[in-house]
This record gives sequence, structure tokens and C-alpha cells, in this order.
Amino acid sequence: MARKTIQVQEKVPFLQGIPLSFQHLFAMFGASVLVPTLFKIDPAVVLLMNGIGTLIYLVLCKGRAPAFLGSSFAFLSPVFVVLGANQGLWGQNYPLALGGFIASGLIFFAVALVIWKFGPGWIDFVLPPATMGPIVALIGLELASVATGMAGFTPDANGAYDAGGIFVAIVTLCTVAFGSLLFRGFMAVIPVLTGIIVGYVVSIPLGLVHFDRIAAAPILAFPTVYTPIFDINAILIIIPASLVVISEHIGHLVVTGNIVGRDLTRDPGLHRSLMGDGVSTALSGFCGSVPTTTYGENIGVMAITRVYSVWVIGGAAVISIVLAFIGKLSAVIQSIPGPVMGGICILLFGVIAASGIRMLVEAKVDYSKPINLTLTAIVLIVGISGVAVKIGTVELKGMALATVVGMALSLVFHLLERFGLVSGQTDI
Repeated sequence: MARKTIQVQEKVPFLQGIPLSFQHLFAMFGASVLVPTLFKIDPAVVLLMNGIGTLIYLVLCKGRAPAFLGSSFAFLSPVFVVLGANQGLWGQNYPLALGGFIASGLIFFAVALVIWKFGPGWIDFVLPPATMGPIVALIGLELASVATGMAGFTPDANGAYDAGGIFVAIVTLCTVAFGSLLFRGFMAVIPVLTGIIVGYVVSIPLGLVHFDRIAAAPILAFPTVYTPIFDINAILIIIPASLVVISEHIGHLVVTGNIVGRDLTRDPGLHRSLMGDGVSTALSGFCGSVPTTTYGENIGVMAITRVYSVWVIGGAAVISIVLAFIGKLSAVIQSIPGPVMGGICILLFGVIAASGIRMLVEAKVDYSKPINLTLTAIVLIVGISGVAVKIGTVELKGMALATVVGMALSLVFHLLERFGLVSGQTDI
């Protein structure tokens, strides 16, 4: 008997919705908190604004696009430049970065208005299935090393392996993998949450859970708010990262639509989705948080559980807001060992990669056509090879660079075909 699918706008019972929402929160928590940790700012303000930003996104998308907005990694490099090599100046220079975040949010908003004016039809030309399929696959593939690194499957700087961490990661991965196949009833839709709980419990006797941090955390904690400073030099350093996030955003929206069985680029529309991300990023900048982006981890959770409800995503956003003020609970979640999340992410990121292959299959891409073969081949190699292009302080590589290259090639090939300059054997 096939597992029941919970559709995008379908409500779930409150008592079932709580663990489903926590499942999404756990999936994004580690990565989202890592960014403010690197910037040496209060993670609580990021949890607060991620939750608020996600709720704004869901409203602007009319409750038709299930996505959680978490901390963007695309801005790390330029922000480090703004913060300065002298870490003693980081607290002093961080407000300068906030001005750049606000400007980036406004760029998202401007792009959204252009798409609203001219429509999303251009996507069919610059992102045909032969291009979009491998781009979606790259979203998961380029994160593969992150997942295996967290799981302990790669050696540390000394060439040593953490046997305990590897064991925990394998137990966690197997719990999710077999649970998604064997669980029945409500358990069938929370295999990720179950895997996290099992992995956490197994980690305790191995000494991987640090309870001293939980004990030291305050019961209530109020987020630290930072005030932005607008400096043209800092803004010019940071805003090129917007290109990376916009490329990432398009890929995430397409793969999410592929998973839920809807064309989200048209309903609610790519313009609404980008606008939601832009408003969230700009508002985060005004409040001292970091730029946001749609999260692949949450896309993977939906693909595994077949629970697409925006009510569940909204619940995760509300919990994130509450956590910003509850120090103890936030500390418990932060104490989840890396191998646990590594084991989870191996499957989550793999599911995203598989979604790209699924897109190629369902679109019936004909690889006897040279254009299709060429597009997929180049996009995959550009994305996997590690080749990078620098624009100022921003480095385009991986999926972001592959998206730009794939879009450019697709447009050129389409124009060549329109002008009758290609052979009859080619097709897009």
C-alpha cells in the first residue's frame, strides 16, 4: 500500500504537525546556525529572522510553495572580506555587512519585479530539461562531501578517523533509510526525526553529546539585534553574491515543484518566490541577521516523507522563532552531534540529486540529440570539477557556476536553432 501524500495546502492534525515541524527544524538547524557562528554574532537573532522570513515567504507565495528560508552560505566569502582579517574588528565591521545584505535583498526584489513584468516563459529557453536536470542533481551532489565529512567518513587533518562518529552516522542513516521503507502509520512520515532521536541516544554513551553546554545555557535568552551601516564599498563587495543565491533559488524552486508535482515557477510564480526571499533577506539585514535562501535539507525531507504541507513548514518557522527566546531548548538542538546530521544529510542530499535524474526521465530527454547531450555533459562537468570564476570577491563555482554556464549555452543554442543554423539532428 502506497504511503499517503500530504499535499501543499493540506492541513495536518496539530499533534501530528508538531513532530513534523520539528523534523524540518532539525534538518536546517545545524547549517543555519553555523553561519552566525562563523560571523561571531548571536545565533538567536538568526533563528528569529529565519522563522519570520519563512512566514513572510509563505504569505507572499499565497501558501502554495513549501520552502524554509535558512542562512545562506553564498555570502561567507565577501562578508569575511568586509569583516576584515583582524578578528578584533569583526564586531565593529559587522554592521557594514548588514548594509550589503539589505542591498542584496533589494536586488532579489528588483529581479522579481522584472520576472513579474515579463513572465517566467524565458525559463523554458534558458533552462530546458537537459540543463535543469543536471543542475538540480548538482544541488545534492556538490553537498555530498559536506555530508560525508559531517558523518566522519573522511579523515581529519592528521589522517585519523572517528570510529564512534562513523558508527553513529551509520546507525542514523540506516534508521532513516529502513524507516522510510518499513515504518507504518504516522511513523512513516517522520523517519528523519526518528533517525535524529536514535542517533542522539546512541551518541550519549559514546561521549559525543556535550551536556555542559546545555547546563550553562540560560532558560530564557533575548536575541541580540545589530544596527546596519550603509557603506558603498562594503555593499559593492557583498552584492555579487546575489547572483549565486538567485541561481540557487531557481534550482531549488524547480526541484521542489518537481517533488510536489506542481510548476511552482508559474503558480505561485518565480517572482513571488524571489520576492519572498528578497524581503526576508532585507529585513534580516535591518535586524542584524544574515541573508536567507531556500534550504536543500528541507527539500530532501519533503522528498523522503511526502509531506509537502506549508502548514508544517510554517510550524517549523514558528518553532524557530520560539527557540530564539528559549536558551535551554536551543542548546539541546545545538548539541546534536555532527555525525547524526551527517548520516541524515547523506540521504537528504542524495534524494535531491536523484530528483534531477528523475526530471530528465520524466521529461523524456532524448540524448541522441547533440544539443541535449552537450548541455548535460558541460553542466555536470562544470559543476563537479571544482572549476571556479571570481567576480570581485565572490567566487562562482559548483551548482551556481554550472547554472550560469548552462543558461548561457541554452540561450545560445536556442538562438542558433531559431536562425536555422543547426542541423536537423539537434533539439532542445
